[in-house]
Amino acid sequence: MYNAYKTYPCPYFVNTSMYNPNIMYNAYRTHPCPYCVNTSMYNSDFSNHFTNQYIPFTDEMEYDSRFDFSQSVMDNSLIELKDYGPEPFVVNIEEATKQNNNYRTALWTGDHLQVTLMSINVGDDIGLEVHPTLDQFIRIEEGQGLVQMGDRKDRLNYQRKVYDDFAIMIPAGKWHNVINTGNKPLKLYAIYAPPEHPHGTVHKTKAIAQAAEDH
Repeated sequence: MYNAYKTYPCPYFVNTSMYNPNIMYNAYRTHPCPYCVNTSMYNSDFSNHFTNQYIPFTDEMEYDSRFDFSQSVMDNSLIELKDYGPEPFVVNIEEATKQNNNYRTALWTGDHLQVTLMSINVGDDIGLEVHPTLDQFIRIEEGQGLVQMGDRKDRLNYQRKVYDDFAIMIPAGKWHNVINTGNKPLKLYAIYAPPEHPHGTVHKTKAIAQAAEDH
């Protein structure tokens, strides 16, 4: 482990109390270190293992920001859900999607592309719609549903079940709908190219979204 740590400073320990083996043990149980899984970490005498073999990160070692634990915590924290476009933006899209509880929240709107987060209530759906001039991409991050597509609104002859990590590609001109068939909100994000909704769009409920589209 010492040689591995000298080469790859462990991201889980660089900002903890490294001289306390109990803290290190609890941290490891919560976040198994990818550089330590092939060592004798599962030894019941874990504390002694660290006390005898672990060399803490020091100023003399070369610092690598890729392994900064404080940054990894920041990356997993909640963000303010708003439209960050058209400025450069990086986000943990899975966490942001799961965090969103609005029917629709525009997360990034540019000149040629838009990302929106959606949360579909149990037993509800996105609603039957068609986009004549744009393609759409949808990815499911949590829950399960049924996708329907077709050339006519009364003939949705393409149907597929979808779950976590499934992606849906909807060609321009296809009628489509996504129905929540699970027992918890269906969390997804949709990409429109070009953008479909005004910059900064937030629809707390499906009813509000439908009312906005009618005007």
